[in-house]
Amino acid sequence: MIFAQSLMNFALIFAFVVVALAQLMATIRLVIGPSSSDRILALDTMFVNAIGVIVLLGIWQGTRIYFEVSLIIAMFGFVSTVAYARFILRGDMIE
Repeated sequence: MIFAQSLMNFALIFAFVVVALAQLMATIRLVIGPSSSDRILALDTMFVNAIGVIVLLGIWQGTRIYFEVSLIIAMFGFVSTVAYARFILRGDMIE
């Protein structure tokens, strides 16, 4: 039982590190992306990584509220990515 708990802690720490590295790489792509489509994809990837961090926090702390927060952030990420892509393509905002 203790081995399984320590293995779970190690897996969670490893997952936090991997998602943090993915977030860092997406941030770099957002800043230096050569085209607007690269920036849009980096922004969407950053939302997915943020959702991953929030879910990992929920697993780490053993509470369910983080899963509901991740759903709200997923909806916000989808809408903002679509709005930004539409702004890049058409030059106007959603009316």
